[in-house]
Amino acid sequence: MSESNQNGAQMQNGAGAQVSKGGTEDTLHEVIVIGSGPAGWTAGLYAARANLEPLLITGDDFGGQVSITYEVENYPGFPEGLSGPDLVEKFKAQAERFGCTTSYDHVTEIVVDEHPFTVRTSQDKEYRTKSLILCTGARPRFLEVPGEQEYTGKGVSYCATCDGFFFRGKELVVVGGGDSALEEGLFLTKFATNVKVIHRRDELRASKILQDRALANDQIEFVWNAVVTSINGNENGVVSGVNTRDTLTGEQGELATDGVFVYIGHIPNNDLYHGKLDLDEDGHLIADPMTRTNIPGVFAAGEIADKVFKQVATSVGQGCAAAMQAEKFLASLEAVGLPDLNEDPRAWPTPGVPKQTADLVAAD
Repeated sequence: MSESNQNGAQMQNGAGAQVSKGGTEDTLHEVIVIGSGPAGWTAGLYAARANLEPLLITGDDFGGQVSITYEVENYPGFPEGLSGPDLVEKFKAQAERFGCTTSYDHVTEIVVDEHPFTVRTSQDKEYRTKSLILCTGARPRFLEVPGEQEYTGKGVSYCATCDGFFFRGKELVVVGGGDSALEEGLFLTKFATNVKVIHRRDELRASKILQDRALANDQIEFVWNAVVTSINGNENGVVSGVNTRDTLTGEQGELATDGVFVYIGHIPNNDLYHGKLDLDEDGHLIADPMTRTNIPGVFAAGEIADKVFKQVATSVGQGCAAAMQAEKFLASLEAVGLPDLNEDPRAWPTPGVPKQTADLVAAD
């Protein structure tokens, strides 16, 4: 385990000003990466390979969503597949091999209205950095019922693309009524013999075309006006069924199943960004195709900005792009010299940064 660097040296920025605050961390970092999912580790790897000596702060959810995936078979280079935690450890080892420093800490505040930026953590550390790469990801919206946490990775999943293959010939339950629930339910029919979609209402929220496809599929059944109240397991420690409640009558029910796939939405991990960076209507960071946010020197990669693909492979690509853009940003600062300390970077010109999600399509 490599620890974050601490020393008492005073550092010079590109314009000759000193950064020395007498706290726990006096180093002026070139780049800090926040988040330890696939996007974060890839950003750390590429920044380290560029000799930027990045600091990666892991956050409390080490590894992100992939760390709760039972097995990953759709990430290139691993034809036999490997577990999500194993993949995260390989990402980490490779990034650290090239000089990425890891801090096992949780960021509680970022200051981005002055440059260099400031990062504060739950361990009372305070860091200064010339650039930031934000990879805090998103988390599934949980059912929050008994058995859900216990059987996650043992029959409870939040990613059909990741785990569907392991349920070949099984009977499955999908919880939800939106586009994701039906898309993933249709995908699961490639493997499962039967997919029951449990929805709390008597009509779906999904797009008409997905509704038509799902309703026409003989392998999909709908359980209307029902919610899951608990997830049950067997003596082997894997899912065996769910208990349900009728939302109209209150009647209790039970369904046997080999797996439960939950699609009731995702929540972007955006607590750090409110009032500081531009967010879309769903709470994702707005970034252009070059991963730039509305503040120069702050980049976003992975599911904190990606509301479409949400795959390990796409997050890795975005982490790579963010590190490359950070390197270019730092090179431009080196060429012209850093501005005075504490200058608001929002006053700097940022051509091409989108203000609305729709702009991303036009810019692509």
